[in-house]
Amino acid sequence: MRVALVHDWLTGMRGGEKCLETFCELFPGADVYTLVYTPKKVAPTVRRMQVKTSFVNRLPWANRAYRYYLPLFPTAIERFELGCYDLILSSSHCVAKGVFPHHALHIAYVHAPMRYVWDQHDAYFGSGASWISRAGMLVWQRYLQRWDVRSSERVDYFVANSNNVASKIQSIYGRSATVIYPPVDVERFQLGEPREPGYYLIVSALVPYKRIDLAVEVFNAIRVPLKIAGDGPLRRSLQRRAQANIEFLGWVDDPMLAVLYAGCQALIFPGEEDFGIVPLEAQASGRPVIAYGKGGALETIVPLNGSDAAPPTGIFFTEQTARSLIAAVRLFEENRHHFDSAAIRQQACRFSRERFKAQISDYISARLRERTTNKQDHA
Repeated sequence: MRVALVHDWLTGMRGGEKCLETFCELFPGADVYTLVYTPKKVAPTVRRMQVKTSFVNRLPWANRAYRYYLPLFPTAIERFELGCYDLILSSSHCVAKGVFPHHALHIAYVHAPMRYVWDQHDAYFGSGASWISRAGMLVWQRYLQRWDVRSSERVDYFVANSNNVASKIQSIYGRSATVIYPPVDVERFQLGEPREPGYYLIVSALVPYKRIDLAVEVFNAIRVPLKIAGDGPLRRSLQRRAQANIEFLGWVDDPMLAVLYAGCQALIFPGEEDFGIVPLEAQASGRPVIAYGKGGALETIVPLNGSDAAPPTGIFFTEQTARSLIAAVRLFEENRHHFDSAAIRQQACRFSRERFKAQISDYISARLRERTTNKQDHA
């Protein structure tokens, strides 16, 4: 059986890439198709694959500024010639699910419908974006929305990374989706104790919808140590605004990230994510999460004083405002004793890598068997 794995772009190892890494383990002989590829920034498992890139990868500054080529992405993904494959497994938060599958069975694992043109449009192209970006999206948004809906018809089966995303798939594409939560490599993280002097932690790409600007505003005001692990186009502007108590670490390797998680007071998660791997990595380290109470976080964090009988693993704030986040930090500081590290880690173990690998493998096998049976019935 010939298998093609399709992923939007490979320029780092975030949640979506961790899913792709598992797909590569399941299908080590597959070909990987992606728009843009930076080999040194992905895991060895992915680098060992036969990776094929689009024409976008050859455009000027593609590895750094590929997002500016967004209007070209539909054409680029459609130019991949996949006529020789039996199974196509796409890993999509932008355009990967829009490939032409020809006769292959196409299963799309969706991290989000194209967020740049739907629910996260204002975060990317609102008042904080450059006038060139805003003007460009005025021209291209409707085209990209129509293409996103039209190309969903090329998918045989949708798998969503959360109930939150499944509802968006139903709303935007009119299609149902099976929910299989993405993997958390729980074994990479160990229980830790907060270091003194204590610090809070953010692990994030520095892009608009993550709302790191809100965290900077809050920690400027309360003057509590905050470490930010991550990089992105907003780094310079955020650093200019930050006081001395806020430290920007850039991207850190996996061992250092585990140390940072284990030693923090709590993770700050100020944006709305469709799912969000980072809160689960923090919980795998036994650390609580202070999160905006919307999106995927509602499926992974057990709130303090919630209706769930399980031990709490975090605190939600209800508005993306400085006042709401400050109140949540204060509430956490007053209730530290309610959080048990071992119980917090147990919550993360529900989302383990082994569980994901087994569930997605069983799902794909079942769909392939159905396809074989249907062909035999119509022979």
